[in-house]
Amino acid sequence: MRHLVTGAGSGIGAALADRLHARGDELVLLARSDERAAALAERYAGARTLVADLADPASLEDLDLSGLDRLDSLHHVAGVVDLAPVADLTVGAMQEHLAVNLVAPAALTRPLLPALRRARGLVVLVNSSAGLTANAGWAAYAASKFGLRAFADALRAEEVEHGVRVTTVFPSRTVTPMQEKVHEQEGRTYDASRWISAATVAETVLHVLDLPADATIPEVTVRPVVPRS
Repeated sequence: MRHLVTGAGSGIGAALADRLHARGDELVLLARSDERAAALAERYAGARTLVADLADPASLEDLDLSGLDRLDSLHHVAGVVDLAPVADLTVGAMQEHLAVNLVAPAALTRPLLPALRRARGLVVLVNSSAGLTANAGWAAYAASKFGLRAFADALRAEEVEHGVRVTTVFPSRTVTPMQEKVHEQEGRTYDASRWISAATVAETVLHVLDLPADATIPEVTVRPVVPRS
């Protein structure tokens, strides 16, 4: 099987790429720089790397997608978060969240639809619990994730006739570098034992990916067992 994964450099994306690579699947990995692409190519022997900056979704139009005539799955995992109340939210920060978390996944999905249709493949959008409930300080991030959910819903309705399945995964707080950053911005102590491991989210994605062809899981929410204090 062949899979394209964004955000494979760390966190959930890396955990997913690790599992797919370990089982011998073919990887196509999107990196934001040549240096990151080289590191991914070294970590995942045999993987193909593509370079594009998700903060500039228009750059995705220049990707060399030659040879990707079939694609079994497309995983949108990369994202950005920077907490701020609306009173302090700049236009630039709002635009970056929307570009990386919403516009880029849409821009990348469009040219890959023919390959996904041929394989009757799967599109996975790793969203967030912030894509279900918006809290104070999370306006930009939550808005981008609410939008990503809407994009997934529309894509699912459009592509079902082509056999393409679309799943949104809503992980709650997960042990990732991004979560460390969030805790720092919130002024909270980061205790990784309280949160979901990236590997657990990756296993959830694999469960969806490996479903028989007669079933789909449109949405799945993953929450930690330990309640938030």
